Amino acid sequence: MGTLKQRLHADVVVHMRDGNKTALTTVRNVLGEIETREKSGKTPIELDDTQVTALLQKEAAKRHDTARIYAEAGETVRAEAEIAEAEVIETYLPAMLTQAEVEAIVDEVVAALKADGQELSSRQMGAVMKPVTAKVAGRFDGKAVSEIVRNRLA
Repeated sequence: MGTLKQRLHADVVVHMRDGNKTALTTVRNVLGEIETREKSGKTPIELDDTQVTALLQKEAAKRHDTARIYAEAGETVRAEAEIAEAEVIETYLPAMLTQAEVEAIVDEVVAALKADGQELSSRQMGAVMKPVTAKVAGRFDGKAVSEIVRNRLA
């Protein structure tokens, strides 16, 4: 269905038609953030789906952090509004991987590298991380991925 950015633009119309103000405002804010990123800097750029996905992940995380702060301050209505916005953003993100799926990807990469005759130790962590990161691409926490790789190479 085209790019992620095109889907966001199309959903603005859908949310307007449905009268879903939370989703409409959230998608418009995200599109504004995308435009700001594209126009900031010396030359305008066009964000690809990977960059838009990364931006969406940051925006969702920002909403969750703000919701936590509001909840701690006793502002439950504001916290719920932030969580609702985060949920709207998360509908545009790829499905998250489970720990077991990531471990299987790491094992697959390690096996492929060993089959190519590479001797793997903790010093070759980068050689394993690069292909794993490409396969996981924003669908699992990066720190957790590096922890799994480190454990496999130990």
